[in-house]
Amino acid sequence: MLTIGVDIGGTKVAAGVVDDEGRIVEHTLRPTAADRPDVVAGTVADIVRELSEGRAIEAVGVGAAGFVDETRSMVRFAPNLAWREEPLQKKISDLVGLPVVIENDANAMAWGETRFGAGRGQSHVVCLTLGTGIGGGLVIDGQLYRGRWGMGAELGHMQVLPGGRLCGCGNVGCWEKYASGQALVAEAREIATARPERARTLLELAGGKIEGEEVTEAARLGDDASLEAFRALADWLAQGMADLAAILDPGCFIVGGGVSRAADLFIDRTRQTFAERLTGRGHRPLAEIKLAELGASAGVVGAADLARQR
Repeated sequence: MLTIGVDIGGTKVAAGVVDDEGRIVEHTLRPTAADRPDVVAGTVADIVRELSEGRAIEAVGVGAAGFVDETRSMVRFAPNLAWREEPLQKKISDLVGLPVVIENDANAMAWGETRFGAGRGQSHVVCLTLGTGIGGGLVIDGQLYRGRWGMGAELGHMQVLPGGRLCGCGNVGCWEKYASGQALVAEAREIATARPERARTLLELAGGKIEGEEVTEAARLGDDASLEAFRALADWLAQGMADLAAILDPGCFIVGGGVSRAADLFIDRTRQTFAERLTGRGHRPLAEIKLAELGASAGVVGAADLARQR
């Protein structure tokens, strides 16, 4: 059985035909018209028609970066797209004539990794996508956990530091302000400003503007400020995981997203610090911390499989 998975982000729409083993048969990519929700629905429809040519497609799954309602039909709010109470499921279904399932993009990624990636064989999984912020997805007892209104698992917005940094969500001290790509850059900039002698390599590479790529490269070259920024990220990431483990008791954590490409600079410390801060440490099994396996395809694969199991 073939289904189509679509992953709608703030800058691009990725899509693919996926078989029931999680393999992508054909893949395509289009730019996202972030300020034109009507155009986005049309773009998805065009992609579906293109990928459906010559194939018997059963259904379409769409991962959307926003709050998706409990019926998996409407995007209530999307911070990086012009969606407010957007009936995306009906718009796309009317255009393509196929069953359509809408899901939060991080949930789709979590489901894809649990079914076909790093979480295979696991029934209790916490999936984290570390990018500009932190996306999250939960699989509990083998089922995707969505919450009463479909808006659960916004893990990046746990408050980890009362009175802390202002977050784009309107609150302060959110986890993603300390354990994301944005947080990594902010930490490196602060150190470089206060102690430029610790950031000579970073400042040379950055040429006046420090971004994530320069922090990663400088860290691999031994830059002290950049390495300190990665240590801070690892410690905050581990603390949040330890807190989640106390509540959810998962079998494993899966770490994906753009920041995970630099995992060699923080994942070992994250695992060590997690073990040190875990509630009841020494008297309970230790959840694995694994890196995502499906990469940028996880959302497409997960969305397609959710459509298959609708």
